[in-house]
Amino acid sequence: MRIITVSRQFGSGGRELGKRLAERLGWDYYDREIIDAIAENKGCDPDYVRRTLSNHGWHNVQLTYSSTFSQLLWDPGRSTELLTKEQEILRGIAEMGNDCVIIGRRADVILEEYRPFRLFVCADMSARLERCMRHEQNRPENERLTEKQILRNIRRIDRNRILTREILTGKQRGDSSSFDLTVNTVGWDIPDLTEALAEFALRRFAE
Repeated sequence: MRIITVSRQFGSGGRELGKRLAERLGWDYYDREIIDAIAENKGCDPDYVRRTLSNHGWHNVQLTYSSTFSQLLWDPGRSTELLTKEQEILRGIAEMGNDCVIIGRRADVILEEYRPFRLFVCADMSARLERCMRHEQNRPENERLTEKQILRNIRRIDRNRILTREILTGKQRGDSSSFDLTVNTVGWDIPDLTEALAEFALRRFAE
């Protein structure tokens, strides 16, 4: 069994890269499916699960890319319950024994014993902002965020992810030993980068 975990900066193209990588290799792909599985198991709304797992009560306001700003009430017991289920589902995915690519959810740490290929995807702020602005064009004009709002979201989400990782794993986002490969997507065509990473990953697992 081979597992690739993809951690990423918001707007860096990590999700697209991970999905293309799974398609290129013919492996299973897990992203929002994990949230949906938790929601179904616990009888919760998927958006509620996503917000709870992203927030953990350390911030009073959760800013997400596709939703408006909203005040969240944090239930420590419920949050812990969802975190536990998240770990169970990730371990269940690993125990199935299928080659797979998993996006986010701290899978690189939770599944450490399976020796996954741990990928971190990043980009400079201008490239991330440009990617998000392009994505906004797919939304109705009256729902599009301004450049200022997107930039604020990127910074908030980055801080949330860094804090979440530090508190739940004891590892800092900038700790290079936490990842096997860090990829800067700036200047790359994602399909071309996918081909390079697919070959790199296969050689890594062969070793």
